Order: sequence, then structure tokens, then C-alpha cells
Amino acid sequence: MRNLNLSLFFAAALAVASTAHAADSRDQLVVTPTWLAQHAGDKDLVILHAGNAKSFQAGHIAGAHLADMDQVTVSDPQGLSTELPSAEVLRQQLEALGISDNSRILVYSDSETIPRATRILLTLDAAGFGHRSYLLDGGLNEWKAEGHAVTMDSAAVTPGHLKPLTLDPAIVTADFVQAHLKTPGYDVIDGRAPNFYSGEQASMGGKGHLPGAHNIPFTTITGADGKMKSADELRQMFTAAGYNPGDHVIAYCHIGIQATAVVFAARTLGIDAKLYDGSFQDWVKRGLPVETGVASN
Repeated sequence: MRNLNLSLFFAAALAVASTAHAADSRDQLVVTPTWLAQHAGDKDLVILHAGNAKSFQAGHIAGAHLADMDQVTVSDPQGLSTELPSAEVLRQQLEALGISDNSRILVYSDSETIPRATRILLTLDAAGFGHRSYLLDGGLNEWKAEGHAVTMDSAAVTPGHLKPLTLDPAIVTADFVQAHLKTPGYDVIDGRAPNFYSGEQASMGGKGHLPGAHNIPFTTITGADGKMKSADELRQMFTAAGYNPGDHVIAYCHIGIQATAVVFAARTLGIDAKLYDGSFQDWVKRGLPVETGVASN
């Protein structure tokens, strides 16, 4: 009964959230280095460098704060390594990054792949900043390629101030995924590399993918330059993965980082998408069924 009630709760939350996310568009979520150069001095703009201390110290956009996974996620008592924090813990984490109630947040990746940046963006979406958070297209590499300077200087972060948070439904649980694996209008997408999806290589102690899941590898969301593929290209990828207009997407990966690139890409198309936060790590720990090979539409 408890699992049923949880599933009903998440289903209701998804229905409400889908209306809001339908208003998302690429222009609202993805910005260029030119845009950032014009707005970098805006008083309410917080710039986050999604990477690690080594890359940050090697050069970052002036005014950016380092944001690594430990600053926006938690490990839970069951041993899951990358989970959305509670509302109060997340409030403290975001304040420590300089974020306040009126902030807008620009997130950029320190490499040609975007999952660390999109994981932060998913967290911001959960915290209610979804429509005031942006991805820098092409990340730090594109910023430098367009001739913009970087710095190795960093200043102490001035903590922000946030009212108590009420988390939006950006994630779903294993119970919800189980209840919707075969539900019409719900598409489960595996964001891992094809060798993990097919079961050729093990992941988290298991081989294969969730029953009925299709594969959109996170690396295919962007081109070789690290910039997001066109809307038409992304839409074709979702269609090939079984998506039909009006469907809800549930994405997962190894531990809940790579699949956020799939979730973010869906949002740029106006598709309602949620992350299975525990992802394959949680699924295997629970002893739930998996499939190998490649799913057919």
C-alpha cells in the first residue's frame, strides 16, 4: 500500500510539473559565450564552474565559483553515491555557493562533456530555480575558443540567503519506475554508453538495462565541440528511443549524473523528463530485474 501511495503521489506531481516544463525552450535554458560576456557583471548572476579543484585552479571564468558534486549531492545510508539532498541540506549547499532567492545561475562544464553541469542544473530545477538557470553552450572550451579570457584568481564566496525550499519533483524513485515500466505514455531511457546498456560490460554489480528501456548515450547529446546538438537532431534521438508527443521521460544511468544530460536535452524540447536518482546502482541493490541486448520499439 505504501508503494502504491508513493506511486500515486509521484504521478500527480509529474502531471503538475509537465505543464510548467512544457514552457521550457532551448533559448530559455542554453546561452552562448557572447551572452555571458554581456551579462557576467549582472549583480544577480551567479556563475558556477562544474568540475573539480584542479580544473578550476588551471583557469576559470572570472567571478565563477567552483561547484563539484559533493557540494550539490549527498550519499544516502543505503550507499547510493549521488542523491538529491533534503530541502534543508540543499538550501545550505546552495547558499554556500552564493545563491540567494533572487539569483540567476549560469553553469558551465570544464570539459567537452556536460553531465556534471546538467546534474547541477537538475538540482537547481528541483530547488525552484529551473527557469532562472542556464547552461553555457560548449562550456569553458567554447568560452576560450571565442577568445574570452580565463583567470586563475579566485575570491571567497559571499554566502547567499534563501528562504526554506520546497523541492519540485525533478526525480523519481525505484517504486515509481517499477510502477511505470509498462505504462503507456512513459518512456524509460538509459543514458549510459551502449556497452553498459546492452550488458556487454557490467555496471554497479549488474549487467544490462531496466526492462523495456531504450538507449540515448549521454555523449550523443553534444557534438565533438561540446555544444548541444540541434533541436531537430535531439528530437530524432528521442523519437528513435520510443518517445511520442505528450509522453513522460524517465532517465537513468550508473549513479544519476550522466542521465541528467538526457533530462536536460528533453527539457530544451519541452519534454517532461525526470531522473531516476538512484539509477542502476539502486536498481541492482534492490535485486530488480534487468534485460540484456537492445530493446525494440
